[in-house]
Amino acid sequence: MKEEEKNNLEEEETLKEEETVESEGTENSENQEESENLEDSEEKAPLEAALEEIEQLKTQILYKTAEFDNYRKRTLKEKAELILNGGEKAVSAILPIIDDMERAMENGEKTEDPAVLREGMELIYHKFMKALEGLGVKKIETEDADFNTDLHEAVAMVPGMGDDKKGKVIDCLQTGYQLNEKVIRHAKVAVGQ
Repeated sequence: MKEEEKNNLEEEETLKEEETVESEGTENSENQEESENLEDSEEKAPLEAALEEIEQLKTQILYKTAEFDNYRKRTLKEKAELILNGGEKAVSAILPIIDDMERAMENGEKTEDPAVLREGMELIYHKFMKALEGLGVKKIETEDADFNTDLHEAVAMVPGMGDDKKGKVIDCLQTGYQLNEKVIRHAKVAVGQ
């Protein structure tokens, strides 16, 4: 009997060991499945996040492209309008002077006095010069000025004027003008040698 009890105990122990091994195997396989599921979910989460980010970036690029295209079209339209209507300010400033010229021509037919006509022309000239100054146009001064190639164009050299007139503007043959400090027409001058 003792031997049977021993055998039974040994069988029970063997069965317990087998159950333990089986349960450990099952636990290991369950742990492996869980870790694989976690890895899959971790892999999917970054992948899904990256895909979502890609979609957001695509949408942003589309919006930015459309916005830039609209900006480009708007600036081209504004530029075309500036080219077409850019002289509007200048023309508006000159129109009152044209009115004065017309009145002067009408009054010139009524009078024979050249002094009156001359005075009217001088008034119109001064008004015109004021309008040009308002637009940023000014004369290039040449009286007693040193010759400057940035402002003047020498069309004649006058010898024998003395040392004090050497390199100086002697006479202005055509007035030069600047628009906002940029030379739009050089003054044509005679320079002393």
